[in-house]
Amino acid sequence: MELKNLFRKTSLLSAVIVSLFIAGCDKDDDPASSNTITDVVVANADFSILEAAVVKAGLQGTLSGTGPFTVFAPNNAAFTASGISEATVNGLTAAQVQSLLLYHTLGAKVMAADVPAGPNAKVTTARGDSVFVTKNASGVFINGIKVAQADISADNGVIHRVERVLNPPAGNIVETAVAAGLDSLVKAVTRATTATGGDPTLAATLGSARLTVFAPTNAAFTQLLAALSLNKIDDIPVATLLAVLRYHVVGGRAFSSDLANGSLAMLAGGNTTINLSNGTGGGPTITGNGNSGNRSNITATNIVCRNGVVHLIDRVLIP
Repeated sequence: MELKNLFRKTSLLSAVIVSLFIAGCDKDDDPASSNTITDVVVANADFSILEAAVVKAGLQGTLSGTGPFTVFAPNNAAFTASGISEATVNGLTAAQVQSLLLYHTLGAKVMAADVPAGPNAKVTTARGDSVFVTKNASGVFINGIKVAQADISADNGVIHRVERVLNPPAGNIVETAVAAGLDSLVKAVTRATTATGGDPTLAATLGSARLTVFAPTNAAFTQLLAALSLNKIDDIPVATLLAVLRYHVVGGRAFSSDLANGSLAMLAGGNTTINLSNGTGGGPTITGNGNSGNRSNITATNIVCRNGVVHLIDRVLIP
């Protein structure tokens, strides 16, 4: 009888040990780890500025949530190329950084293969703004910015690494020119709109129609005045000024990803010539028919406006 009880106790002890061993193995084989979008950003040193921005905006919890989300994520090089450092991020308010980051975020999981072909298909961001995506033989683009690395997996969505920071629109084309300090262009448009012989609809059209504008910088207008031996924009005949301004406008949204080598038809008539690699530092240029072959460097691209897009150029285009 004692031998039988001992046997039963030994069997029970063995069963307990086996159960504990199996439970331990299960725990080791299935660790409670996560790989959310926040986790991916934190784990990648190349996303350190983005991580600082996420923390500043208070979005680490959101981007660790259920989602699903798609984040177009600038890495450190993209922030630097866009003129944004960690100090810049820290100098903004939490609301400003949150607005910027949500402009990079979609409230759904969209793999690169599922991006609409477009060109420039409108997609709504997590903050309710519109961004414009294109998928073609050259890759995937958002607001003309290329996706450098697609489909970085996360538990609650997907990350696409982009080459530049996406900047939300500051207003329509006219408001954007004002905000960008393009004083000479704004003065030229105002004069061409209000002066006798001008077009009273010009400013309103630039503020409402869907357009792309190659916007000359202040220095470009200074260069033009010197070439014309004039002192100020008011000295340019109104008809000439109006023709020149119209020659800087293309119908619809034409991001840098839409530009190609060759002729580009301008909205008011006439063509310009685009070259994607013959500018300063191998950058893109645009040349007017009346510029005697003098190219204008496209110095900044894809400035998104509520009603279109602006590219900055360093020489006024002459029809």
